[in-house]
Amino acid sequence: MDRKQAATRRIGLSLGADICWPIAYEQIVEGLGLDVAVERVPIEPFDLQKKIDYDVVIDRLTHWYGVRREWIKKALLLDDVYVFNNPWSVQSMEKQTTYCAMMRLGLHVPKTWLIPPKSYTDVPDLDRTLKSYAKLFDLERIGEEVGYPLFMKPYDGGGWIGVTKIDDAKELAQAYETSGNLVMHLQHGVVPYDAFVRCVGLGPQVRTVRYAPSAPLHDRYTMDMDWLDDADVRELEDITLTINAFFGWDFNSCESLRRDGTWYPIDFANPCPDSQVTSLHFHWPWLIKAKIRWSLFCAMSRRPMRLNLSWQDYFDVDPTLPYRERLVAYAKLARAHFDAPAFEAFCKHELKDLDAVAWDWFGTEACRNAIAKKVDALYPEHERKEFSELFWRRVQLWREQERQQR
Repeated sequence: MDRKQAATRRIGLSLGADICWPIAYEQIVEGLGLDVAVERVPIEPFDLQKKIDYDVVIDRLTHWYGVRREWIKKALLLDDVYVFNNPWSVQSMEKQTTYCAMMRLGLHVPKTWLIPPKSYTDVPDLDRTLKSYAKLFDLERIGEEVGYPLFMKPYDGGGWIGVTKIDDAKELAQAYETSGNLVMHLQHGVVPYDAFVRCVGLGPQVRTVRYAPSAPLHDRYTMDMDWLDDADVRELEDITLTINAFFGWDFNSCESLRRDGTWYPIDFANPCPDSQVTSLHFHWPWLIKAKIRWSLFCAMSRRPMRLNLSWQDYFDVDPTLPYRERLVAYAKLARAHFDAPAFEAFCKHELKDLDAVAWDWFGTEACRNAIAKKVDALYPEHERKEFSELFWRRVQLWREQERQQR
Protein backbone atom coordinates (compact mmCIF):
# COMPACT_ATOMS: atom_id res chain seq x y z
CA MET A 1 0.00 0.00 0.00
CA ASP A 2 1.49 3.34 -1.03
CA ARG A 3 1.76 6.35 1.25
CA LYS A 4 -1.32 8.06 -0.18
CA GLN A 5 -3.42 4.94 0.38
CA ALA A 6 -2.10 4.52 3.93
CA ALA A 7 -2.67 8.13 5.04
CA THR A 8 -4.96 8.83 7.97
CA ARG A 9 -8.55 9.38 6.86
CA ARG A 10 -10.32 12.35 8.42
CA ILE A 11 -14.06 12.34 9.05
CA GLY A 12 -15.88 15.48 10.11
CA LEU A 13 -19.15 15.48 12.04
CA SER A 14 -21.28 18.51 11.13
CA LEU A 15 -23.62 18.69 14.11
CA GLY A 16 -26.53 20.68 15.46
CA ALA A 17 -28.41 19.60 18.58
CA ASP A 18 -27.05 16.06 18.19
CA ILE A 19 -25.87 14.52 21.44
CA CYS A 20 -26.04 10.75 21.64
CA TRP A 21 -25.16 9.43 18.20
CA PRO A 22 -21.86 11.36 17.82
CA ILE A 23 -20.66 9.89 21.12
CA ALA A 24 -21.49 6.38 19.96
CA TYR A 25 -19.96 6.97 16.54
CA GLU A 26 -16.70 8.43 17.87
CA GLN A 27 -16.10 5.79 20.53
CA ILE A 28 -16.94 2.79 18.37
CA VAL A 29 -14.73 4.04 15.52
CA GLU A 30 -11.92 4.56 18.02
CA GLY A 31 -12.43 1.00 19.25
CA LEU A 32 -11.90 -0.36 15.74
CA GLY A 33 -8.25 0.75 15.86
CA LEU A 34 -8.20 2.02 12.28
CA ASP A 35 -6.13 4.94 10.99
CA VAL A 36 -9.14 7.26 11.08
CA ALA A 37 -9.48 10.62 12.84
CA VAL A 38 -12.99 11.82 13.73
CA GLU A 39 -13.53 15.51 14.48
CA ARG A 40 -16.52 17.75 15.17
CA VAL A 41 -16.66 20.57 12.64
CA PRO A 42 -16.80 24.09 14.16
CA ILE A 43 -18.98 26.90 12.81
CA GLU A 44 -16.73 29.83 11.91
CA PRO A 45 -15.84 32.19 9.06
CA PHE A 46 -13.99 30.48 6.22
CA ASP A 47 -11.77 31.44 3.33
CA LEU A 48 -13.26 30.01 0.15
CA GLN A 49 -9.79 29.11 -1.11
CA LYS A 50 -8.45 27.52 2.07
CA LYS A 51 -8.45 23.75 1.64
CA ILE A 52 -10.74 21.61 3.77
CA ASP A 53 -8.89 18.41 4.59
CA TYR A 54 -11.74 16.08 5.52
CA ASP A 55 -12.23 12.99 3.41
CA VAL A 56 -15.87 12.62 4.51
CA VAL A 57 -18.32 14.89 6.31
CA ILE A 58 -21.47 13.51 7.92
CA ASP A 59 -23.76 16.51 7.89
CA ARG A 60 -26.73 17.29 10.14
CA LEU A 61 -27.06 21.01 9.36
CA THR A 62 -27.23 21.57 5.60
CA HIS A 63 -31.02 21.19 5.47
CA TRP A 64 -31.65 24.10 7.86
CA TYR A 65 -28.50 26.14 8.55
CA GLY A 66 -27.28 28.28 5.66
CA VAL A 67 -23.72 28.93 6.84
CA ARG A 68 -22.94 25.23 7.02
CA ARG A 69 -24.70 24.57 3.73
CA GLU A 70 -22.45 27.06 1.93
CA TRP A 71 -19.37 25.63 3.67
CA ILE A 72 -20.40 22.19 2.42
CA LYS A 73 -20.86 23.44 -1.14
CA LYS A 74 -17.40 25.00 -1.08
CA ALA A 75 -15.94 21.73 0.27
CA LEU A 76 -17.44 19.78 -2.60
CA LEU A 77 -16.58 22.18 -5.40
CA LEU A 78 -13.04 23.10 -4.34
CA ASP A 79 -11.81 20.29 -2.09
CA ASP A 80 -13.39 17.03 -3.31
CA VAL A 81 -14.88 16.20 0.10
CA TYR A 82 -17.51 13.44 0.25
CA VAL A 83 -20.63 14.58 2.12
CA PHE A 84 -23.88 13.00 3.30
CA ASN A 85 -25.95 14.42 1.50
CA ASN A 86 -25.62 16.28 -1.78
CA PRO A 87 -26.44 19.83 -0.56
CA TRP A 88 -27.92 21.07 -3.83
CA SER A 89 -30.30 18.14 -3.90
CA VAL A 90 -31.26 18.66 -0.25
CA GLN A 91 -31.89 22.34 -0.89
CA SER A 92 -33.95 22.03 -4.05
CA MET A 93 -35.69 18.64 -4.03
CA GLU A 94 -38.79 19.34 -1.98
CA LYS A 95 -41.73 16.94 -1.81
CA GLN A 96 -43.30 18.36 -4.97
CA THR A 97 -40.22 17.42 -7.02
CA THR A 98 -39.93 13.99 -5.46
CA TYR A 99 -43.58 13.17 -6.09
CA CYS A 100 -43.32 14.20 -9.74
CA ALA A 101 -40.10 12.26 -10.34
CA MET A 102 -41.35 9.07 -8.74
CA MET A 103 -44.68 9.35 -10.57
CA ARG A 104 -42.68 9.43 -13.80
CA LEU A 105 -40.84 6.27 -12.75
CA GLY A 106 -44.20 4.61 -12.13
CA LEU A 107 -44.10 4.28 -8.34
CA HIS A 108 -47.54 4.22 -6.73
CA VAL A 109 -47.61 7.77 -5.39
CA PRO A 110 -51.22 8.62 -4.41
CA LYS A 111 -53.17 11.12 -6.51
CA THR A 112 -51.90 14.60 -5.63
CA TRP A 113 -52.89 18.15 -6.55
CA LEU A 114 -51.07 21.41 -5.78
CA ILE A 115 -53.25 24.45 -5.02
CA PRO A 116 -52.36 28.16 -4.74
CA PRO A 117 -52.12 29.62 -1.23
CA LYS A 118 -55.11 31.18 0.47
CA SER A 119 -53.22 34.39 1.27
CA TYR A 120 -50.01 36.09 0.16
CA THR A 121 -47.20 38.21 1.51
CA ASP A 122 -47.37 41.47 -0.41
CA VAL A 123 -44.45 41.92 -2.81
CA PRO A 124 -43.96 44.21 -5.84
CA ASP A 125 -45.95 43.15 -8.92
CA LEU A 126 -48.01 40.61 -6.96
CA ASP A 127 -51.33 42.43 -7.29
CA ARG A 128 -51.00 42.87 -11.06
CA THR A 129 -49.86 39.28 -11.50
CA LEU A 130 -52.81 37.82 -9.57
CA LYS A 131 -55.37 40.10 -11.26
CA SER A 132 -54.03 39.14 -14.67
CA TYR A 133 -53.48 35.42 -14.30
CA ALA A 134 -54.88 33.92 -11.11
CA LYS A 135 -58.03 31.97 -11.93
CA LEU A 136 -60.85 31.26 -9.54
CA PHE A 137 -61.05 27.56 -8.83
CA ASP A 138 -63.62 25.20 -7.37
CA LEU A 139 -61.98 23.74 -4.29
CA GLU A 140 -64.88 21.38 -3.66
CA ARG A 141 -64.56 19.91 -7.15
CA ILE A 142 -60.81 19.41 -6.67
CA GLY A 143 -61.47 17.63 -3.38
CA GLU A 144 -63.86 15.26 -5.14
CA GLU A 145 -61.28 14.70 -7.88
CA VAL A 146 -58.57 13.82 -5.35
CA GLY A 147 -60.96 11.67 -3.32
CA TYR A 148 -61.72 11.57 0.41
CA PRO A 149 -60.20 11.09 2.83
CA LEU A 150 -57.34 13.31 1.73
CA PHE A 151 -54.44 15.08 3.39
CA MET A 152 -53.59 18.75 3.03
CA LYS A 153 -49.88 19.33 3.58
CA PRO A 154 -47.22 21.86 2.58
CA TYR A 155 -45.68 21.08 -0.81
CA ASP A 156 -42.17 21.40 0.64
CA GLY A 157 -42.67 19.36 3.82
CA GLY A 158 -41.65 20.45 7.28
CA GLY A 159 -41.94 17.80 9.99
CA TRP A 160 -45.71 17.31 9.89
CA ILE A 161 -46.32 21.07 10.26
CA GLY A 162 -49.58 22.09 8.59
CA VAL A 163 -50.67 18.51 7.83
CA THR A 164 -54.45 18.00 8.10
CA LYS A 165 -56.57 14.90 7.50
CA ILE A 166 -59.74 15.91 5.67
CA ASP A 167 -62.88 13.77 5.31
CA ASP A 168 -65.30 15.96 3.37
CA ALA A 169 -65.78 19.22 1.48
CA LYS A 170 -66.67 21.20 4.61
CA GLU A 171 -63.44 20.21 6.35
CA LEU A 172 -61.48 20.98 3.18
CA ALA A 173 -62.91 24.51 3.02
CA GLN A 174 -62.14 25.10 6.70
CA ALA A 175 -58.58 23.81 6.38
CA TYR A 176 -57.91 25.96 3.32
CA GLU A 177 -59.29 29.07 5.00
CA THR A 178 -56.76 28.70 7.82
CA SER A 179 -53.77 27.62 5.69
CA GLY A 180 -52.38 31.15 5.36
CA ASN A 181 -49.69 31.65 2.73
CA LEU A 182 -48.56 28.03 2.59
CA VAL A 183 -48.59 26.38 -0.82
CA MET A 184 -50.41 23.11 -0.25
CA HIS A 185 -50.70 19.67 -1.69
CA LEU A 186 -53.98 17.78 -1.54
CA GLN A 187 -53.14 14.07 -1.55
CA HIS A 188 -55.50 11.14 -1.56
CA GLY A 189 -55.33 9.25 1.72
CA VAL A 190 -54.40 5.58 1.53
CA VAL A 191 -57.08 4.69 4.07
CA PRO A 192 -57.53 2.08 5.32
CA TYR A 193 -54.09 0.48 5.10
CA ASP A 194 -52.76 -2.73 6.59
CA ALA A 195 -49.10 -1.72 7.01
CA PHE A 196 -47.19 1.53 7.54
CA VAL A 197 -43.40 1.36 7.23
CA ARG A 198 -40.51 3.76 7.45
CA CYS A 199 -37.43 2.56 5.61
CA VAL A 200 -34.16 4.20 6.63
CA GLY A 201 -31.54 4.07 3.91
CA LEU A 202 -27.83 4.76 4.43
CA GLY A 203 -25.78 4.11 1.33
CA PRO A 204 -26.81 0.64 0.13
CA GLN A 205 -28.10 -0.33 3.59
CA VAL A 206 -31.84 -0.28 4.37
CA ARG A 207 -33.69 -0.85 7.64
CA THR A 208 -37.44 -1.51 7.31
CA VAL A 209 -39.42 -0.56 10.42
CA ARG A 210 -43.12 -0.79 11.21
CA TYR A 211 -44.09 2.81 11.95
CA ALA A 212 -46.87 4.13 14.21
CA PRO A 213 -47.26 7.86 13.37
CA SER A 214 -49.92 8.58 15.99
CA ALA A 215 -47.91 7.09 18.87
CA PRO A 216 -45.71 9.19 21.17
CA LEU A 217 -42.33 9.96 19.61
CA HIS A 218 -40.51 7.26 21.57
CA ASP A 219 -42.91 4.56 20.32
CA ARG A 220 -43.33 5.49 16.65
CA TYR A 221 -40.51 3.22 15.54
CA THR A 222 -41.98 -0.08 16.73
CA MET A 223 -39.84 -3.03 17.73
CA ASP A 224 -41.76 -5.55 15.61
CA MET A 225 -39.36 -7.78 13.71
CA ASP A 226 -39.83 -10.27 10.87
CA TRP A 227 -43.41 -9.17 10.25
CA LEU A 228 -43.05 -8.70 6.49
CA ASP A 229 -42.46 -11.45 3.98
CA ASP A 230 -39.30 -11.43 1.91
CA ALA A 231 -41.01 -10.12 -1.23
CA ASP A 232 -42.33 -7.06 0.62
CA VAL A 233 -38.94 -6.38 2.18
CA ARG A 234 -37.20 -6.57 -1.19
CA GLU A 235 -39.75 -4.26 -2.80
CA LEU A 236 -39.43 -1.68 -0.02
CA GLU A 237 -35.64 -1.86 -0.20
CA ASP A 238 -35.79 -1.34 -3.96
CA ILE A 239 -38.10 1.66 -3.55
CA THR A 240 -35.86 3.23 -0.90
CA LEU A 241 -32.61 2.70 -2.80
CA THR A 242 -34.15 4.00 -6.01
CA ILE A 243 -35.35 7.21 -4.34
CA ASN A 244 -32.09 7.81 -2.50
CA ALA A 245 -29.79 7.20 -5.45
CA PHE A 246 -32.03 9.16 -7.82
CA PHE A 247 -31.78 12.29 -5.66
CA GLY A 248 -28.18 11.85 -4.52
CA TRP A 249 -29.09 11.16 -0.90
CA ASP A 250 -26.80 8.86 1.08
CA PHE A 251 -29.07 9.12 4.14
CA ASN A 252 -32.85 9.38 3.80
CA SER A 253 -36.07 7.77 4.99
CA CYS A 254 -39.07 6.67 2.98
CA GLU A 255 -42.58 6.13 4.36
CA SER A 256 -44.91 3.75 2.54
CA LEU A 257 -48.39 2.39 3.15
CA ARG A 258 -49.73 -0.97 1.97
CA ARG A 259 -53.29 -1.46 0.84
CA ASP A 260 -54.60 -4.49 -1.04
CA GLY A 261 -51.07 -5.72 -1.63
CA THR A 262 -49.79 -2.48 -3.17
CA TRP A 263 -47.13 -0.27 -1.56
CA TYR A 264 -47.75 3.48 -1.83
CA PRO A 265 -44.77 5.75 -1.04
CA ILE A 266 -46.26 8.84 0.64
CA ASP A 267 -43.37 10.73 2.24
CA PHE A 268 -39.83 10.26 1.02
CA ALA A 269 -38.07 13.63 0.84
CA ASN A 270 -36.52 13.24 4.29
CA PRO A 271 -32.76 13.57 3.79
CA CYS A 272 -30.85 13.42 7.06
CA PRO A 273 -33.60 11.85 9.21
CA ASP A 274 -33.55 11.58 12.99
CA SER A 275 -30.51 9.80 14.43
CA GLN A 276 -31.31 10.04 18.14
CA VAL A 277 -31.79 7.20 20.59
CA THR A 278 -34.90 8.94 21.92
CA SER A 279 -36.62 8.25 18.60
CA LEU A 280 -34.89 5.12 17.34
CA HIS A 281 -34.15 3.28 20.64
CA PHE A 282 -34.07 -0.42 19.62
CA HIS A 283 -33.02 0.53 16.06
CA TRP A 284 -30.41 3.08 17.15
CA PRO A 285 -27.45 0.63 17.20
CA TRP A 286 -28.26 -0.42 13.62
CA LEU A 287 -28.13 3.22 12.50
CA ILE A 288 -24.82 3.91 14.26
CA LYS A 289 -23.25 0.85 12.66
CA ALA A 290 -24.68 1.78 9.26
CA LYS A 291 -23.18 5.28 9.53
CA ILE A 292 -19.83 3.84 10.52
CA ARG A 293 -19.79 1.33 7.66
CA TRP A 294 -20.76 3.78 4.95
CA SER A 295 -18.58 6.67 6.14
CA LEU A 296 -15.50 4.48 6.54
CA PHE A 297 -16.08 2.90 3.14
CA CYS A 298 -16.36 6.33 1.52
CA ALA A 299 -13.30 7.65 3.35
CA MET A 300 -11.00 4.67 2.97
CA SER A 301 -11.91 3.95 -0.66
CA ARG A 302 -11.71 7.66 -1.47
CA ARG A 303 -15.16 7.44 -3.00
CA PRO A 304 -15.67 10.42 -5.32
CA MET A 305 -18.64 12.69 -4.65
CA ARG A 306 -21.06 12.87 -7.55
CA LEU A 307 -22.11 16.51 -7.83
CA ASN A 308 -24.69 16.10 -10.59
CA LEU A 309 -27.56 13.64 -10.91
CA SER A 310 -28.13 10.96 -13.55
CA TRP A 311 -31.89 10.97 -13.93
CA GLN A 312 -31.85 10.02 -17.60
CA ASP A 313 -30.51 6.57 -16.74
CA TYR A 314 -33.73 5.93 -14.81
CA PHE A 315 -35.97 7.53 -17.43
CA ASP A 316 -34.40 5.27 -20.06
CA VAL A 317 -35.70 2.12 -18.34
CA ASP A 318 -38.45 0.70 -20.55
CA PRO A 319 -41.72 2.23 -19.25
CA THR A 320 -43.74 -0.64 -20.74
CA LEU A 321 -42.16 -3.21 -18.41
CA PRO A 322 -44.37 -4.50 -15.59
CA TYR A 323 -44.03 -2.38 -12.45
CA ARG A 324 -41.96 -4.83 -10.42
CA GLU A 325 -39.53 -5.41 -13.30
CA ARG A 326 -39.05 -1.65 -13.71
CA LEU A 327 -38.42 -1.27 -10.00
CA VAL A 328 -35.81 -4.04 -10.08
CA ALA A 329 -34.10 -2.20 -12.97
CA TYR A 330 -34.14 1.07 -11.02
CA ALA A 331 -32.75 -0.65 -7.93
CA LYS A 332 -29.95 -2.16 -10.01
CA LEU A 333 -28.95 1.36 -11.06
CA ALA A 334 -29.19 2.47 -7.43
CA ARG A 335 -26.97 -0.34 -6.15
CA ALA A 336 -24.43 0.49 -8.83
CA HIS A 337 -24.58 4.14 -7.72
CA PHE A 338 -23.75 3.05 -4.17
CA ASP A 339 -21.04 0.56 -5.28
CA ALA A 340 -22.88 -2.13 -3.33
CA PRO A 341 -20.57 -5.09 -4.18
CA ALA A 342 -17.42 -3.12 -3.28
CA PHE A 343 -19.10 -1.88 -0.09
CA GLU A 344 -20.05 -5.39 0.96
CA ALA A 345 -16.52 -6.65 0.32
CA PHE A 346 -15.06 -3.75 2.31
CA CYS A 347 -17.31 -4.50 5.29
CA LYS A 348 -16.41 -8.18 5.18
CA HIS A 349 -12.66 -7.68 5.07
CA GLU A 350 -11.92 -4.28 6.64
CA LEU A 351 -14.72 -4.03 9.21
CA LYS A 352 -14.83 -7.63 10.36
CA ASP A 353 -14.51 -6.48 14.01
CA LEU A 354 -17.30 -3.90 13.88
CA ASP A 355 -20.11 -6.16 15.07
CA ALA A 356 -18.19 -7.27 18.16
CA VAL A 357 -16.83 -3.82 19.01
CA ALA A 358 -20.26 -2.22 18.65
CA TRP A 359 -22.02 -5.00 20.57
CA ASP A 360 -19.63 -4.49 23.48
CA TRP A 361 -19.94 -0.68 23.43
CA PHE A 362 -23.74 -0.70 23.53
CA GLY A 363 -23.51 -2.53 26.85
CA THR A 364 -21.16 -0.04 28.51
CA GLU A 365 -21.65 2.81 30.96
CA ALA A 366 -20.46 5.12 28.19
CA CYS A 367 -23.53 4.11 26.18
CA ARG A 368 -25.80 4.50 29.19
CA ASN A 369 -24.36 7.98 29.80
CA ALA A 370 -24.85 9.00 26.15
CA ILE A 371 -28.49 7.97 26.39
CA ALA A 372 -28.94 9.92 29.63
CA LYS A 373 -27.40 13.07 28.13
CA LYS A 374 -29.89 13.02 25.27
CA VAL A 375 -32.81 12.35 27.59
CA ASP A 376 -31.71 15.18 29.90
CA ALA A 377 -31.80 17.58 26.94
CA LEU A 378 -35.34 16.65 25.92
CA TYR A 379 -37.34 15.52 28.92
CA PRO A 380 -38.51 17.31 32.09
CA GLU A 381 -36.56 16.36 35.19
CA HIS A 382 -39.26 14.12 36.66
CA GLU A 383 -39.28 11.92 33.54
CA ARG A 384 -35.55 11.61 32.92
CA LYS A 385 -34.82 8.51 34.94
CA GLU A 386 -37.84 6.66 33.53
CA PHE A 387 -36.98 7.35 29.89
CA SER A 388 -33.24 6.84 30.30
CA GLU A 389 -33.98 3.36 31.61
CA LEU A 390 -36.55 2.72 28.90
CA PHE A 391 -34.14 3.50 26.07
CA TRP A 392 -31.30 1.63 27.77
CA ARG A 393 -33.49 -1.49 28.09
CA ARG A 394 -34.44 -1.33 24.42
CA VAL A 395 -30.79 -1.09 23.39
CA GLN A 396 -30.06 -4.10 25.58
CA LEU A 397 -32.92 -5.96 23.90
CA TRP A 398 -31.17 -5.28 20.58
CA ARG A 399 -27.95 -6.70 22.06
CA GLU A 400 -29.76 -9.82 23.21
CA GLN A 401 -31.24 -10.41 19.77
CA GLU A 402 -27.84 -9.86 18.17
CA ARG A 403 -26.30 -12.37 20.60
CA GLN A 404 -28.89 -15.00 19.71
CA GLN A 405 -28.21 -14.55 16.01
CA ARG A 406 -24.47 -15.02 16.28
